[in-house]
Amino acid sequence: MSDSPAARLQVLFEGHRLTPTQRRIAHCMVRRAADAPFLSSVELAELAGVSQPSVTRFAVALGFDGYPALRRHLRDVAPAEAPEDAEANEYQQAVEAEIENLRHLAAVLADPAPVERAGRLLAASRPLPVLGLRAAASQAYGFSYFAAKVHPDVRLLDEGGSMLTDRLDAAVRAGATVLLCFALPRHPREVVDALAHARDAGLTVVTVADSAFAPVAAHSDLLLPAAVGTGLAFDTACAPMLLGRALLEAMCDALPDAQARLEEFDAGAAERGLFVE
Repeated sequence: MSDSPAARLQVLFEGHRLTPTQRRIAHCMVRRAADAPFLSSVELAELAGVSQPSVTRFAVALGFDGYPALRRHLRDVAPAEAPEDAEANEYQQAVEAEIENLRHLAAVLADPAPVERAGRLLAASRPLPVLGLRAAASQAYGFSYFAAKVHPDVRLLDEGGSMLTDRLDAAVRAGATVLLCFALPRHPREVVDALAHARDAGLTVVTVADSAFAPVAAHSDLLLPAAVGTGLAFDTACAPMLLGRALLEAMCDALPDAQARLEEFDAGAAERGLFVE
């Protein structure tokens, strides 16, 4: 199991019934995992956009006497930091952070049951709507591009606005049973609203998000977390992308004709000279 700061926080938060405000605090701490043991309650409240008393109540909900006790616990369990490489520049540090995110994802995937369950759900949905807006649009597009090679009806939803609800309703009318959502920070309100609508319409929501405590968690039936890197001006999403590919693999395993569809595509591509080898 990964011993990264984010992984330790995830373990600490698991099994607790947290309010939406408390999940917001937890999500903020996971995203700032390396700094969390050193943040004051006021600093954490400002970062999470909540009140300082909410931070205190959050610590109590986790079983601590107050926030100072939670912070002492985080400092006690934090391993000694390895000496920083004086030669490592900010780009190298961002790469190392992504490698750590991938290690954590590998540890999570030691139990393949959630991804395998998601794969079966996605395979059974006809059509299969795939949602991703703003920062997550590329993740949704990449999944949909490959999924369409093996799934008979994949519907990419990568634009918001008033048409989004219409397209979700159309998918339900056509027989969809599942919505796959990619949700990355910053989380658009439209995505949260779309997931709430999807569940009201009877869809099972499977979500790939940057944290189990992301705002979309409350509207997801099966949430699969994969951390993003935050060391550069814009977040990096190697782990969510790889998790999406793992979901594709699980979906292929659940589609009896997936291999035949791939071979058919390859034969057609060769006949048309589609790719330069």
